[in-house]
Amino acid sequence: MEPAHEFGEETDSAGDNGAAKVQDRLQKRNQARIDDVERRKEEKESQSVAEEKLEYFSSTFKREQMCIEDLLSGCSGADQGVVNQRLEEATIKIVQLQKFLNDSVLFLTQYELRQAQSALQKLQGSLAEIREKALPKKKFAFRARTKVADKVSEQETDSAPPYCTPPADLGEVVRGSSSKLFGFSNMDNQYLTKTSEEINKRDVLLSHLSNCKVRLYGSPSTLHLKHIDKCEILCGPVATSVFIDDCRNSTLSFPCQQLRTHSTTDTQVYLHVTSRAIIEDCHGVSFAPFSWSYPTLEEDFNVSGLNKDSNNWNQVDDFYWLAAGTPSPNWTTIPEADRKTNWDP
Repeated sequence: MEPAHEFGEETDSAGDNGAAKVQDRLQKRNQARIDDVERRKEEKESQSVAEEKLEYFSSTFKREQMCIEDLLSGCSGADQGVVNQRLEEATIKIVQLQKFLNDSVLFLTQYELRQAQSALQKLQGSLAEIREKALPKKKFAFRARTKVADKVSEQETDSAPPYCTPPADLGEVVRGSSSKLFGFSNMDNQYLTKTSEEINKRDVLLSHLSNCKVRLYGSPSTLHLKHIDKCEILCGPVATSVFIDDCRNSTLSFPCQQLRTHSTTDTQVYLHVTSRAIIEDCHGVSFAPFSWSYPTLEEDFNVSGLNKDSNNWNQVDDFYWLAAGTPSPNWTTIPEADRKTNWDP
């Protein structure tokens, strides 16, 4: 009887091992499905950034095109002084619009590029035609032309007005967004860094981090933060958008063009944002101006294309707060006396 008993024990042990292996395979398969869903979500968000850039280009180009057309149409029937002024202003704006298009070439499809180039050629033709008809051919004409050229040169040297300046190198942004997301994941109690050589023009993902300090030196294309708890994350200028999802009890600091924050609680954000910050389903989020500094910050701002003089850090839109005229209770500004100034690790 004893051998039969031992055989039964061996059978039970083999059965347990088989069940454990099946359970392990099921867990791995489930994790693979979760990772695939996460990857698809990241790809969708990256595509959203590209679509936002295209929408920004189209609306800005059309607005400036209409502005130039209005200037040119206003020359009809106007006295000579008004015509000179309008033609001078239109010339400057056409040069700026051409520069905007040149900076956006890599971002546009061939069709959109041809349409924009055709529109610019029409504006240039209309300008030349109106100048030929409206301006008398006198010897001071060359001096007037030089004056216009000088002003155009000044406009190109100085920073262009916000409506004519793209927020970033659009082509590089999109080219970077198609690359694989990389960064740090599933770490606890770590000090983590990335250099500009690693992150410039790339999409960075930080996910499932707890009690970590992260320093990202450089200018990534986008920054994604997911499932962050009790972390301090500092990043150089982000050329386009920062996406935050499920962040708790953390301190964040970065410049960016746009910020979108979802399902985040009890988190401080030291922010430089050139457009708007958006929160959704958030509570206890507080904001202050970006204050982190490191030796190559100025260079990284230049790489990102962000405007250092434009910071809407306290202009926050809460999509879950619809009471007109009443401030959202879900976010606040950090009092100056309580703002962090020392970022040493």
